[in-house]
Amino acid sequence: MQGIKFVYFDLDDTLCGYWDASKAALRTTFELHGPEGFTPEEMVIHWAEAYREYAPLIKTPEWYPQYLASGDVTRKEHMRRVLERMEILDDEITQKLADHYRFQRNANLQLFPDAITVLTELKKRFGIGLITNGPADIQREEIATLGIEDFLDHVWIEGEMLEGKPKVGVFDRATAAAGCEREEILMVGNSYGHDIEPAIRYGWKTAWIRRPSDVPPSAKHAEPESRPADKPEPTVEIGSLSELLPLLVA
Repeated sequence: MQGIKFVYFDLDDTLCGYWDASKAALRTTFELHGPEGFTPEEMVIHWAEAYREYAPLIKTPEWYPQYLASGDVTRKEHMRRVLERMEILDDEITQKLADHYRFQRNANLQLFPDAITVLTELKKRFGIGLITNGPADIQREEIATLGIEDFLDHVWIEGEMLEGKPKVGVFDRATAAAGCEREEILMVGNSYGHDIEPAIRYGWKTAWIRRPSDVPPSAKHAEPESRPADKPEPTVEIGSLSELLPLLVA
């Protein structure tokens, strides 16, 4: 880790527990507002099945421009598809579920316990930035909720750039803003496919953070993402943010 001058972080499930917040929000939402005759557990199963069907469509021309600007449209469509699977067509219930899920997810969102300490220490020595995929409004809302704005020299959001990781253009922007050589930049992220592999190929150093909690409610497995055998290894693999400090701070 010698020669690092700038550190970019991913946001969801790197600095904060997004999927933990999502799981808690889904249960509360379906307990309070789910249709009669279905348990929260059954609703989550339908949500997961609808997610696996709908998620690939979000990047299509029909949905992507709307998604970039706001998560509201695609979140409502997702909930509509959940109810459709249950043979329920009710716009009022759909809207209530979508709105309450957003509120509860934001209410449950928390930084990982060591995040503030790590950001504080690194800020004394390095430039700090954020590169996050997702709608412009939702990601800005998360940053404000978590109270991390003052740590960040640069913030790059998919919804604002109109492209997201792993697109090369994202790394071009971030490198130019950092004012460093590529090998002087470190990417810290939880997603091998979106954060780590593209950063490696771009010439950045990488810290792949892997936690047992990093499993979405739509997953068919209980393990976090693994590295394909034919893909390059990160500079380091860590289990918590605090493991960065001895690597970067003398």
